[in-house]
Amino acid sequence: MLNDPLAEVRLTLAAEGGSCARARQLVREAAASWNLTEDLADDAQLVVTELVSNGIDHAEGPLELTVKRTTGGMFIEVSDRSTVLPQLRPVDPTSARGRGMQLVNALSERWGAEPNSVGKAVWAELNAGR
Repeated sequence: MLNDPLAEVRLTLAAEGGSCARARQLVREAAASWNLTEDLADDAQLVVTELVSNGIDHAEGPLELTVKRTTGGMFIEVSDRSTVLPQLRPVDPTSARGRGMQLVNALSERWGAEPNSVGKAVWAELNAGR
């Protein structure tokens, strides 16, 4: 699947629950192809699950997933058709939801969100040495 170890990998995902599993599989395969650590692959799978889940919950589909190899690890980006940018919110211990971007923040070296021509792109960069 990933013949060029430095290639960018893109996948269009429907805005439905099964897309999280497809995104995790792509990230796992990319990490293995690029000889990234198991820890980084595990963290990247959690991050991509949160980014795709947010796209499913808060935007209209389809979603565009992009995964790239970086010098220190992996870059993950999910584009969707909503213009509402995610924000870090304080965790409400009484709520079963609302921790996704806190998790992305904790596992990523850095993350961000920018408007684009169809909505927005939310990205995270993960490094092996973190």
